[in-house]
Amino acid sequence: MTPPRPADSSASDWSETDVPNDRISVVESARDEAGFIDENHGQRARRNPPRSSRAARRDAEASDGARAGNAEPAGSKWSISGAMSALGRDMAVDLGTANTLVYVRGRGIVLDEPSVVALDQRTGAIVAVGTSAKQMLGRTPDGIVAIRPLKNGVVSDFETTERMLRYFIQKVHGRRTLAKPRLVICVPGGITAVEQRAVKDAGYAAGARRVFVIEEPMAAAIGAGLPVHDAEGSMVVDIGGGTTEVAVISLGGIVTSISARVGGDQLDDAIIHHVKKEYSLLLGERTAEDIKIRLGSAFPTRNEPQAQVRGRDLISGLPRTVVLTAEEIRRALNDPVTAIVDAVRTTLDRTPPELAGDVMDSGIVLTGGGALLKGLDERLRHETGMPVTVAEDPASCVALGTGRCVEDFEALKPVLLAESRY
Repeated sequence: MTPPRPADSSASDWSETDVPNDRISVVESARDEAGFIDENHGQRARRNPPRSSRAARRDAEASDGARAGNAEPAGSKWSISGAMSALGRDMAVDLGTANTLVYVRGRGIVLDEPSVVALDQRTGAIVAVGTSAKQMLGRTPDGIVAIRPLKNGVVSDFETTERMLRYFIQKVHGRRTLAKPRLVICVPGGITAVEQRAVKDAGYAAGARRVFVIEEPMAAAIGAGLPVHDAEGSMVVDIGGGTTEVAVISLGGIVTSISARVGGDQLDDAIIHHVKKEYSLLLGERTAEDIKIRLGSAFPTRNEPQAQVRGRDLISGLPRTVVLTAEEIRRALNDPVTAIVDAVRTTLDRTPPELAGDVMDSGIVLTGGGALLKGLDERLRHETGMPVTVAEDPASCVALGTGRCVEDFEALKPVLLAESRY
C-alpha cells in the first residue's frame, strides 16, 4: 500500500520528484494493483487507467524536458548532461612562462593572469596567485617569495605549477568542488617526453579527468586563422615569454620547426644588463618590462620617445633617476632580436622548396606577446625579404587555437600530440 500523498502535491510532483523516471512504470503498476478509495462508498475499488493516457503523460513530460534544453526527461536526476555539467566544461590552457590563459568551451577566454605564485616559506601556503602575486615581485618581506613556476615554457617547479593550475580551474568553475574538466594544454614545440609528462601530470594533479597537449606553433596557427589542414605551407612565429616557436605547417602537421630559448624574459634581462652596465643602476623585472613596452623597438621609427627610469644606484645604494631613449633600448635588445631573426632564417632554410614558395606568397604571421614589440615585423621583412604580418590579438592566438580544439574536439584531435612514453 502506497503512503498517502500530501494534500498540496500534484500528480506530476509525485511521479517526477519522489520517484526516478526509470521507475515510473513500475510504480504505476503497483498503484493500479493497490487501487484507490471510492469517496462515495468508502470502499476500495479497482481501476486500471487506459494505457494511452499513461503514454500521453510520458510524452508530455519528454516534451517539457526538451523545451527546457535537456533531452532527458524531467524526472531523470542522473542524466548524462547533468553528470557532465557536474564534472565541468572542457577547458583549454595556454600555460605560458609569463601568462596563463584559460579558455572554457562555449564561453571563450575567461581568465588571463600572470604565471606567478606567492608562497609563505614558513608554512608553504599560497599567499597570492596571478595578478596579485605579480604585483609582489621585488616587494615581498622576509618569509614570502613570489616565483614563476615555469621557465622557458616548461615546468620547473612541479608542485607550484599544479597548485597554480588547481587555483585557476577552481576560479573558473566557481564553488563546484567536483569539477573535473577535460584539459588541452599547449606546450613548446621542442619539448621532451619527460617535460611533456610533467605538464600532463600537473594537469591531472590539478583535478582534470583527461589531459591532452598540443604544440604551441600549431595552436598559434589555428588561432591566427591559418589554413593548417590545406595542402599549402603556412609559417607562424610565436614569440612567448620564454621561447620563440617558428614552424611551417601543412596538411594538419608541422613540417619543420625550431624552438629557440629566447622571448620576452630575455628582452627584459637585456634591458636590465644594459642599464646596469651603462649607468650602474639596478632595475627590477617589472620596471624592465615597462621600459620594453614604452621604449622597446626592433627597427628605427619616427618620433622615438624617451622616458625617466628610477632604480638603485650600485655605488651609493640610493635611488637615482636616469633618462633612457628608444634608440639605446633598441641597441640593448639587438642580441635577442637577432636570435629570433636567425631562428626564422634557419627554419626557412630547412623548408622544402614547394612549401617555401607557398610561404613566399602567404607570408609570415607573428603571434604571441613578443609580436607586439614595435618594428619587429619591419625587421623581419628587411632581413628575409618576405611579407610579414602581425596576427589580430597576437597575445591570445595560442589560447584561441587551443580553445578551438575543445570546441571541435573530434575534428581537431589529429593535431594533438600522441601519448608520450619514457
